[in-house]
Amino acid sequence: MSAVLLFLVIVFSAIRPDAFPSLANAQNVVMDAAALLVMAVGMTYIMIAAGIDLSVGSVLVFAGVCSAKVMGAIGSDNWGTVLVGLAVALAAGLAWGLFNGLAITKLRVPALITTLGTLGAALGAANLVTHGNDVRTVPLTLIEFGVGGPFGLSWIVWVAIAVAIVGGLVLARTRFGRHTYVIGSNAEAGRRAGINVDNHLLKLYGLSGLLAGLAGWLSLARFATTTIAGHSTDVLAVITGVVLGGTSLFGGFGTVGGTVVGILIPTALSNGFIIVNVEPFWQEVATGFILIAAVYVDQIKRRARDRA
Repeated sequence: MSAVLLFLVIVFSAIRPDAFPSLANAQNVVMDAAALLVMAVGMTYIMIAAGIDLSVGSVLVFAGVCSAKVMGAIGSDNWGTVLVGLAVALAAGLAWGLFNGLAITKLRVPALITTLGTLGAALGAANLVTHGNDVRTVPLTLIEFGVGGPFGLSWIVWVAIAVAIVGGLVLARTRFGRHTYVIGSNAEAGRRAGINVDNHLLKLYGLSGLLAGLAGWLSLARFATTTIAGHSTDVLAVITGVVLGGTSLFGGFGTVGGTVVGILIPTALSNGFIIVNVEPFWQEVATGFILIAAVYVDQIKRRARDRA
């Protein structure tokens, strides 16, 4: 999929050579990708295990709302307040993730239905807490964290890079990662091999919720507000990026490294459409069809592996 990303860069650079290939725009692209990448790391684990989590965008919003509310209630503007806000965001995200995991593993509700339900529930809860209004009581310390950073990149981007590196190493080099692949390939074989499949899935959904909570805190740092209505297509972009990065929707295959490249594709596409003045609605159309095409290619590869 690196070729697809390169193709998009070449096309948009040719159409708008004065704007798209600039350093400032490259920084915008990686900033746009940062929160999505954090969520995509968790989604990669879940999809390798043959699961799905449709709730990440709403959990991001809920975690951001809780974090902003608590920081606003504290009232002070320092790193102590910001770290409390981070802890609240992580706890809120983890709570939704564990709820998803328990419903899937203990109640045996399919992951698609469970996370579709929490997609609406988490967003509804966020609107109930705020009465549908964005929270803007974000400490200046957190906003400055989102602006500054070494080598011209925001600390938000560096956090996303760190999450991707740690997530990739754990997936590729630890027993936890190996168990994730085994469960996605054949859950029953995993059980016979002594893996506690339900407990592992609970951890995976907890991880996905935790990272969505972190993404909510990073979103606060970037926008200085909760942007409740601004994340309706996040889950589409995340799943598209993960699938484009080579992770199979049917489980058993995928890498975090591939996800890093994959998540840049819908991000670069969205950025390029804005620069060439394409209506925002076409961005969603294009991303949706790219996802369909990616799943089709994944099915072809899967059939080829089965025949081999």
